[in-house]
Amino acid sequence: MSAIRSLAFVALFYMWSAGVAIAILPLLLAPRRCMVTATRWWAVVVVALLRAICRVRVEVRGAEHLPPGAALIGAKHQCMFDAMAPLTVFSDAAYVMKKELLNIPIYGWYARKVGMLVVDREAHAKALRTLIAQARARIAEGRQVVIFPEGHRTAPGARGDYKPGVAALYRDLGLPCIPMATNSGVHWPAHGFLRRPGVIVYRFLEPIPAGLRRGEFMRLLEERLETASSLLLAE
Repeated sequence: MSAIRSLAFVALFYMWSAGVAIAILPLLLAPRRCMVTATRWWAVVVVALLRAICRVRVEVRGAEHLPPGAALIGAKHQCMFDAMAPLTVFSDAAYVMKKELLNIPIYGWYARKVGMLVVDREAHAKALRTLIAQARARIAEGRQVVIFPEGHRTAPGARGDYKPGVAALYRDLGLPCIPMATNSGVHWPAHGFLRRPGVIVYRFLEPIPAGLRRGEFMRLLEERLETASSLLLAE
């Protein structure tokens, strides 16, 4: 039964996403906030479909740790849903994403329109300088900068290699960093179509205060994200 429900969800997900992508094409000529609002409502419907069809509910905890405006979020990343569901919580998120994703038809146009932070991994040191410049601009707009410190998806319970990009943003933006733990990969695996019933939790943890030394910051971020995510897996 789970397989049938999962197939039905995947089919509706792509139909809904394709329909929205076509319907909002005119918004490429509208103010950026119009596109932000449209993508948020797209995510709201995806979350609702997931619950109705696959019996996977999304729960957000610790939202009180999110400030109303500019913020730096360091998030655990287990599946593609981690870039969707939080859109229903953030007021105006700018995700750090790799440059290759801009080559995806239509999606790349929308990513540019909403002002995502694009990283060219082939540019090495220049990539980091460009990322910081982009992040400063987004923060000046009162937006939430969201980065996956491991740089890629990891399986539930796995500990990835935390990259230096998050430490550079933390240092240069001068903001506290809010960790976001999750158990999403249990119910929405990184690969395959099966969606397992249960509760996907996104838990915002107490902010790591600004101004810590790089080593201490990275230790705290990894420790808090891994500990909180492991506890969610054990529920």
